[in-house]
Amino acid sequence: MRPVKKYGSEHRGTVGVITSENPRMTCRNVNVYYGDKHAILDVSIDIGRNEVIAMIGPSGCGKSTFLRCLNRMNDTIDSCRVTGEIFLDDQNIYDKKIDVVPLRAQVGMVFQKPNPFPKSIYDNVAYGPKIHGLVQNKVEQDEVVETSLKKAGLWEEVKDRLAHPGTGLSGGQQQRLCIARTIAVNPEVILMDEPCSALDPIATAKIEELIDELRAHYTIAIVTHSMQQAARVSQRTAYFHLGDLIEVGETKQIFTNPSHRLTEDYITGRFG
Repeated sequence: MRPVKKYGSEHRGTVGVITSENPRMTCRNVNVYYGDKHAILDVSIDIGRNEVIAMIGPSGCGKSTFLRCLNRMNDTIDSCRVTGEIFLDDQNIYDKKIDVVPLRAQVGMVFQKPNPFPKSIYDNVAYGPKIHGLVQNKVEQDEVVETSLKKAGLWEEVKDRLAHPGTGLSGGQQQRLCIARTIAVNPEVILMDEPCSALDPIATAKIEELIDELRAHYTIAIVTHSMQQAARVSQRTAYFHLGDLIEVGETKQIFTNPSHRLTEDYITGRFG
């Protein structure tokens, strides 16, 4: 039986425009349970093609849990159960016939802490295309590595030291290497879970510029604890609270004229 929420259902009907004119991913009535804990409560939202959607809210509000539903990363947690429907284009990603390995190439993820493989810069990028059979020979592999590093804004900084370990790069460079690694397997959607929280302001600015450039080619969903970052990089913003999607809309509207009291309280710093 669904538990009574602290705020009841006062926001139902005022969530905003959950749909997108050109959705890449469509989520309907998504619930997530960790054992008996109901962590995500009946969330429905579209993620539009070539848009950046930011997910904001207090710590523990469920935004990262929801993001992990979008490429079935929650499958790795034994106690976790997901219900509802999540479609990538016309394919239900929770269909029992879906192979999660190619799914996670299609819907790639960049984590909070940069996590390059203990390999060379070159091998970090080449690894995915090799195991997924996307390259047939060394020439194609070289081309994918160079193109991915260029898209990630890292090529000029590392082109003369591709054989050096990826772990030897600075934090910001490591995160851009992880983005290049994600791009290398031709994803359709890129998920980013607080990708700048471990970085300094200069590295953060480079990642934010990169996100803006990548939007031309990819659909991007980003979880961020920084409202300023959400305002800078996204076209739409979704506000989560206690596992509920409280409000979603154009970023400018969410930050200047939110429809819901909880959203306004969070944005103005009254709680969170």
